[in-house]
Formats: sequence, C-alpha cells, structure tokens
Amino acid sequence: MKKLSALLLFAAAALVGCGEKTPVQTVDWYKTHDAERLAMIEKCAANPGELAASPNCINAKTAANHLLVDKRGYKKLTPINPLKGSN
Repeated sequence: MKKLSALLLFAAAALVGCGEKTPVQTVDWYKTHDAERLAMIEKCAANPGELAASPNCINAKTAANHLLVDKRGYKKLTPINPLKGSN
C-alpha cells in the first residue's frame, strides 16, 4: 500500500510538473500502467475545461473503459462488412 501511494504521488508530481511537454501515451500503454492511468484521469477531472479533449485524457479514459469491458467479459464482435459479398 505504501509503494502504491508513493508511486501515485510520484506520478501526480511528474504529470503536474510537465505541462505541455508531457508525451502522448497510447491506450495500450495506459492499459498496462495503472497508477499513471488513474493519475491522468484524476488530473483530467480536476481541470476538464482545458484537459478533457487532450490526447492523454482521451487515451487514459479509453483505456479505463476497455479494461472495464474486458473485466465484464463481453464477447468481442467482428464488424459486418456489407460490401464484402456484393460482387
């Protein structure tokens, strides 16, 4: 628990200090980095006017949604391509 708290504090401090120099992380990256994903979502919620549409906020929230869907065990559906058989 102490390690998680320290990691969250470090991640939050790193994100606050970076400003616009923060690299954009992918959805897959946020899926595998729990502390950073949670810190980014918290940061986005604290300042939605400026950050809600930022790539990192969108990717962190998308990763959280993907993990929640995976946890619920929904089937992965393949899209139907209506043009595939129409030759």
